[in-house]
Amino acid sequence: MAQLKEIKERINSVKSTRKITSAMKMVSAAKLNRAQKNIAGMLPYSSAMHHILRSVLSSGEDFETSLSRQRPVERVAVVAFSSDSALAGSFNSNVVKELRRALGAYAHLPKESIRIYTIGKKVFEAVGKLGYTVARNFEGLAARPSYDVLSAFAGELIAQFGAAEVDRVEVIYHHFKSAGAQVLTRDVFLPLTLDAAHAQEEEEAAARKILPDYIVEPSSSEVFAALLPKSLKLKLYTMLLDSNASEHAARVIAMQLATDNADELINDLTIDYNKSRQQSITSELLDIIGGSMK
Repeated sequence: MAQLKEIKERINSVKSTRKITSAMKMVSAAKLNRAQKNIAGMLPYSSAMHHILRSVLSSGEDFETSLSRQRPVERVAVVAFSSDSALAGSFNSNVVKELRRALGAYAHLPKESIRIYTIGKKVFEAVGKLGYTVARNFEGLAARPSYDVLSAFAGELIAQFGAAEVDRVEVIYHHFKSAGAQVLTRDVFLPLTLDAAHAQEEEEAAARKILPDYIVEPSSSEVFAALLPKSLKLKLYTMLLDSNASEHAARVIAMQLATDNADELINDLTIDYNKSRQQSITSELLDIIGGSMK
């Protein structure tokens, strides 16, 4: 009877856990739906912005900007996106591993030459364990994306690079491909690679047989100078939305797996309970039969 009671208590415990994981899955699914709508709502503006920038780049003129200037890397800034809460599978641990690899690539630099910016509580805590100091942590931004905050931050990064306070800015985040696929990405935010971007746009235009013929006022260089910071700010905000949607998608998957595992465990425990109960009943019957025969 003691064994039956223990199995029954464990079944009840697993059922309680299953209710929690199932509820968390539904909450994360709702948040994921909202995050996808945020991305979809930004797409028209993003598409128009990049289309105009591509048009200026494909006009045939050579543009020079301080944001594309390549310098020896003596000072670097790393921006890492994670989540504020756990229970999202390997979402946060993958970001921390990639951050560790990025810092390892700059191990020859003194720690004071590496500026680390964190968006998300989990990566902020991990940086302290790695022995580095966080230059700035954006508390709560991972859960509540804000364009104004990211736009101002992108402006700070642009100003730092333009003033040669940092020679490179890298970002680590999850790119949201779909609800079932989130791609961990490490990208160079600054300096820009305009030549590569220009060549790619020329190839795309040639493939579509588009011959650009634009009239730009006041001038292509001035339009480009105005659009480039806006494009960078939009790019950083897009990374935040990508990370936010990826977090919820990873948590949906993790909670679904946990719920499925709970279902399997409940089934196995129920079978064990029924077997033990049957054995107990059989033993009692045999005792009764044995006693009546005496």
